[in-house]
Amino acid sequence: MNKFSKALVKSLSEAADHAEGRAISARVHAVEVPDVRAIRRKLHLSQQEFAQKYRIPLPTLRNWEQGRRHPDAPATAYLHAIAMRRREISEAPSCDEEKRAALQNSRGLEQGSRNPCNYGYNQWFLQAR
Repeated sequence: MNKFSKALVKSLSEAADHAEGRAISARVHAVEVPDVRAIRRKLHLSQQEFAQKYRIPLPTLRNWEQGRRHPDAPATAYLHAIAMRRREISEAPSCDEEKRAALQNSRGLEQGSRNPCNYGYNQWFLQAR
């Protein structure tokens, strides 16, 4: 058996030991998935209000709450931020396509250049700290 095969067999044995609850030397990473419904209820908001206020698509929010899907890493961080700093997060400026185009025109930026809305967000974030 070559080196790769030996390593593969060893890792599969470790995985089987872990699955059966035996102590192994492998690292286990546990990612805390936030309870989206609890966060929303703590804020006394309906699904519609929460989705609109924090700019989360309503179907996505429903999927998270009903357990059909789980938030990815950036969404998890965003939800933790909402739980900890809800006022600041809800006051963060948003930028729709119309506003983005107006900002690009007013600043003389070319189409497809750096997102002009990020500038406004960065200025807001620095002031909010």
